[in-house]
Amino acid sequence: MFKLWKHLKPYTGMLLTAVILIALQAIASLYLPDLNADIINNGVQKGDNDYILQTGLLMMAVSVGSILCAIFSTYFAAKSAMSFGRDVRLHLFKKVQSFSKSDVDKFTPASLITRNTNDVQQTQMFTFMMLTMMVSAPITCIGGAIMAIRQDSKLAWVIAVLIPIMLIIVWLFASKALPLFKSMQSKIDGLNRLVREKLSGIRVIRAFVKERTESARFDAANKDLTNNNLKVARLMAIMMPMMTILININCVAIVWFSGYRIDSGDMPVGNMTAFLSYSMQIMFSVIMAVMMFIMLPRASVSAGRINEVLEAVPDIPDNAQGSRGFNRSEAKGLVEFKNVSFSYAGAEAPVLRNLSFAAKPGQTTAIIGSTGSGKSTLVNLIPRLYDVSTGELLIDGINIKELNQADLHSLIGFVPQKAFLFKGTVASNLRYGKEDATEAEMWEAIETSQSRDFIDDMPEGLNADIEQGGSNVSGGQRQRLSIARALIKKPPIYIFDDSFSALDFKTDAKLRAALAKNLSDVTIIIVAQRVSTVMNADNIVVLEDGVIADMGTHEYLINNCSIYKEIVNSQQREEDLA
Repeated sequence: MFKLWKHLKPYTGMLLTAVILIALQAIASLYLPDLNADIINNGVQKGDNDYILQTGLLMMAVSVGSILCAIFSTYFAAKSAMSFGRDVRLHLFKKVQSFSKSDVDKFTPASLITRNTNDVQQTQMFTFMMLTMMVSAPITCIGGAIMAIRQDSKLAWVIAVLIPIMLIIVWLFASKALPLFKSMQSKIDGLNRLVREKLSGIRVIRAFVKERTESARFDAANKDLTNNNLKVARLMAIMMPMMTILININCVAIVWFSGYRIDSGDMPVGNMTAFLSYSMQIMFSVIMAVMMFIMLPRASVSAGRINEVLEAVPDIPDNAQGSRGFNRSEAKGLVEFKNVSFSYAGAEAPVLRNLSFAAKPGQTTAIIGSTGSGKSTLVNLIPRLYDVSTGELLIDGINIKELNQADLHSLIGFVPQKAFLFKGTVASNLRYGKEDATEAEMWEAIETSQSRDFIDDMPEGLNADIEQGGSNVSGGQRQRLSIARALIKKPPIYIFDDSFSALDFKTDAKLRAALAKNLSDVTIIIVAQRVSTVMNADNIVVLEDGVIADMGTHEYLINNCSIYKEIVNSQQREEDLA
């Protein structure tokens, strides 16, 4: 928790102001019972109306000051806490942005969402309560004890007996609640994961008529979280009445024993009312501290989970010193694999082994192979979504590990296997590739990606709405818009990771012809399952079990590579392609 509070540093001025105002409010609250006792002892009992009026006006002034301090202290404390939460969320988001795909997989997307929302909210709330309560509580408790002893020291034993009892009760309940708070956040993670999974896989769930099964899974996780929360609520439901009983016992004991002292003349009536007020303030300050200690375990767990992310060292560190020898305008786009191998974390065997080939500018390099041969993994290495385990991956002779990631990504137009669009419009999604893209540039990319037909059918055209993930357009339309988004960037290297799979053969052919015409001087790398998509490539790399079985043109491979020939024969007759 304390590590996170470094993010409060920019708000030191507001924090100090809030603390001073809270302290002044607490002091004013301690002064009021003393003034009230003074009115009773020296005004009411003596019938001095002028003294009552004069002291009453002073009480009113102190009360108004206390109210103003409470208003402004709450404002500054809330602003500091909310700003703290905003900054922590921003730092978390930026940190996750620096993660590689394996880093995200390690924490899981559902857990990262929970940490950036619920966990931040817990620490933010605790910070606010800490500012408002833990400053006033010690002042009220210690100051109230001193002021109570001033009123009548012989009644102090009542408070001295009850406060340790309250603390013992708090300790007993806190020891029971701490494990429950620790498990609560992980259970929220699990619930978020299920919700995210159900929403993402809704079509599959409906296709297999698994609504009841998935509802049962969700219901089980939901009940698990609910039962955990109910256990905490039951503890609180038992503890708070016990605190209330102790407060009432305190009031009865003070009135009872002070009655004897008043009757004997050892204690004025005003002192009794003041002593009773101070004892109540002390009790409530202890309850405030109790509330803080109740919140502390959960906030501490949340802070620990946030710090895990903030302190995580990315698997793929960025080159903080910048890219040496890099000039975006002079980049050619030559991609070279030199004895590259790659293994996933914890895997028994490498996914890719000793790959060596080059994808040259002005040429199309295709990657083909059976399912699980490592095609997508291979192209994911180029933008450093994963890092090579051994060997070198070079762009224009520079090892990509020596390039700043922003510089590296500026060289690549990447169209992933699963096309993803952001909520917005057609234009906003295209401008994701180039923020200042003109309408003419967008239409050029649309023409090349064969998207013109369906965009023309949209009444709003470029301003047509796109839902999150592109859920309101078809799979083929999503793929074409993703391709247009990459084209508008105009980088020297294009990577199409099975990006034509949702296209019909006619659209696929038109798109490849347009790419060959408009991207004649760049490096194009295509991963595909269809032979028809790759057969016109300048160089076809055939992968089998993570190694290069052979490479060359379609004509060469059809005559010399049995694996490629088998793939061709499985899709259509050999004579149709020869």
